[in-house]
Amino acid sequence: MFRSTLSQIRARALRFSQATGGNVAIVFALATLPLAGFAGAAIDYSRANNVKAAMQTALDSTALMLSKEATTDTSAQLQTNATKYFNANFSAVGIKASSVTITPVYSTDTPSQITVNGSVSVPTDFVAILGVKNINLNESSTAAWGSTRLRVALVLDNTGSMADSGKITALKSATKNLLSQLKSAAGTNGDVYVSIIPFSKDVNVGPCGSNCASATWIDWDDWEAANGSWQNTTTCSGTSRRGRSRCSSTQTWVPNNHNTWNGCITDRDQDYDQTVTAANPADASLPSGQASTLFPAEQYGQCPVAMMGLSYDWASMNSLVDSMQPNGNTDQPIGLVWGWQSLVGGGPLTAPAMDPNYKYQQIIILLSDGLNTADRWYTAQTPVDNRMYQTGNGSGTCANIKAAGITIYTIQVNTGGDPTSTLLKNCASDTSKFWMLTSASQINTTFNAIGTNLTQLRVAK
Repeated sequence: MFRSTLSQIRARALRFSQATGGNVAIVFALATLPLAGFAGAAIDYSRANNVKAAMQTALDSTALMLSKEATTDTSAQLQTNATKYFNANFSAVGIKASSVTITPVYSTDTPSQITVNGSVSVPTDFVAILGVKNINLNESSTAAWGSTRLRVALVLDNTGSMADSGKITALKSATKNLLSQLKSAAGTNGDVYVSIIPFSKDVNVGPCGSNCASATWIDWDDWEAANGSWQNTTTCSGTSRRGRSRCSSTQTWVPNNHNTWNGCITDRDQDYDQTVTAANPADASLPSGQASTLFPAEQYGQCPVAMMGLSYDWASMNSLVDSMQPNGNTDQPIGLVWGWQSLVGGGPLTAPAMDPNYKYQQIIILLSDGLNTADRWYTAQTPVDNRMYQTGNGSGTCANIKAAGITIYTIQVNTGGDPTSTLLKNCASDTSKFWMLTSASQINTTFNAIGTNLTQLRVAK
């Protein structure tokens, strides 16, 4: 476009230089015209370039705004809104937004996209003397969506300390707002899936009820050893020669029925506690002391509310969030690994198959307000931390998740003056994905920022 304008100027100057009529004074006077035109061309070009930049910025914003409503607006509504959004964002000296012609084009191809074209004629001041009255600008911006799908695991601290400083209340509100953001980002069901994993020392997969016999992924050994009662058993073997019964009494441990289990799961055997290796029902017959892939049941008295696997049942997710209550000790590693488990499926959870026509972003958002205090084996912070991120070599659950191509966001809610959690900071995919909060009110701001980051459509062109 600008090359064309300069070419016109050169052509007119060349024709002028080849003209031979007139006297010296007239020739000299006229010779100054192309010189002034060339000197002024830089000014006109600079002005046009500023208009071009302002127009591109406004077109980018317009395309992003329209992408949120393109699937529901009519062509007339898109045109009206495109003009409205552009006018609100366009600012260039000497050029009115109303002089720019805006044309939106919506395509339902994969990926779906909306292109907003803009054109305007920028009047010239200097090169006009050479006959170039305007510099025509034609720009466009395209926002694409639908080629990327989102799967998000919300791993939320439900421990007893979350009752302090309004943290659990703030977490509920922030989570529901985040769910609203994610729902809005889904053009159709399945574009966005979310799982919710409340955790304390354990996680809750929900009772098995009448289906316990088919739950072959559960390790019942420890649960049966802790939940049951001693029952007297009398064994008789005939009578004595005086006619008395020969009987003896013994006590036998009888486990409770599995349908009395409250759904709580503790950490798997090491090192399966750091992976999403599928449970092998055959491990139920392993001798004691051999690592099992099964998930150990536990009747933890401070069990959090039951988790929800990947879903787009937004109403049910909101109800789950409302039911969360603070209780129990902190085991971040088990929450994190079950967030990962929810993304791939396994145990009681299923993950919908991925459509090869789409790209998938898999995200874990881990929020916790304290330091680790207990897991299945330890009651001290450092060994529990090391199951999640091994100090010194960085191995553990966090490294395994990152190696699987999953992005981790971590949030420390520190209202009690604790030191910054090196564990959570190191576990995040990068430093920009770790937040240190000092008040409960910041939870909503942080979740909103993450939600905006996840759902913001990238300007494609």
